[in-house]
Amino acid sequence: MQFTAKEIAKKLGGFVEGDENVMIYKPCRIEEVDEHGITFLANPKYTHYIYERKAAAILIAKDFVLEHPVDATLIRVDNPYICVARVLHMFNTANGPKRGRSFRSSVRCSARVGKGCYIGDFAYVGKKAKIGNNVQIYPQVYVGDYCEVGDNTILYPGVKIYRECKVGANCILHAGVVVGGDGFGFAPTPDGSYSKIDQLGNVVIEDDVEIGANTCIDRATMGSTIIHKGVKLDNLCQIAHNVVIGKNTVMASQSGCAGSGKVGEHCVIAGQVGIVGHITVGDNVTIAAQAGVTNNVKDGSIMLGSPAMDGAKQKKIFVLMRKLEEMYSRLNALEKKVEGERL
Repeated sequence: MQFTAKEIAKKLGGFVEGDENVMIYKPCRIEEVDEHGITFLANPKYTHYIYERKAAAILIAKDFVLEHPVDATLIRVDNPYICVARVLHMFNTANGPKRGRSFRSSVRCSARVGKGCYIGDFAYVGKKAKIGNNVQIYPQVYVGDYCEVGDNTILYPGVKIYRECKVGANCILHAGVVVGGDGFGFAPTPDGSYSKIDQLGNVVIEDDVEIGANTCIDRATMGSTIIHKGVKLDNLCQIAHNVVIGKNTVMASQSGCAGSGKVGEHCVIAGQVGIVGHITVGDNVTIAAQAGVTNNVKDGSIMLGSPAMDGAKQKKIFVLMRKLEEMYSRLNALEKKVEGERL
């Protein structure tokens, strides 16, 4: 698919300097852009590339002042960084979604499938499942009995949605996501073994959620594990039974939340963070990478370290830790001096 600079500028609410009819065939990184591509300048340290590389077009801020002429059409916009995301979406959706149902798929007679859907090879839709309009179900996806999937949602290859779970509209579940596997519930017995606790709840994923590859969201023991609207989970995250994640919270790779934990709205959780069960993380909280959260966290906090604590306090501790060897040597010398004076 290709677009003219004029078409892109109109979509972005910008204006063109140069050839508005130049054809653009692909988005490119600024270091690698060529005469067929469009790139963007948002970071000043990359400015030299716009003079060195020949691009079809460059997204650039409206108030940016050129030091030298450039051999490219400029598309002036308010915020190039935000606009490049919209350009990527234009190219990604230019050919439209897939349509139709593979004869190799299996859809139970009692299931309801909306208009404009795609169901790929070896996909399965269970009894009394409800599939909305324009849903994309890629090969080898499993949608269990009584499940619901909202309009315009994409289930990439190998997604598994266990019985009675619900996925909202405009969601994206990447390859290997498992929704509704049993929560990790086992009761110790007198003989030292563990007895399984049946997990009878489900998972509810609201609208506009994106879930990265191989992330697992466990079904509730009773009630629901809930992922609220706008949440973004990275690859390889673990959400345990009865967890609630507040709207528009983002969680990076290899992070996890143990059973019955609650995470608030608009939180930013970095990679490899562990949140213990049965605690509450407030709204607008930022948790740094590899932090271990073991207690309730107040709204607006910044947490570092393991165990996690207030960011400002933890930074002071980090500074002191680097001086421990020196402090130990000084303390040891003082002890020897005091002991010598006593003698």
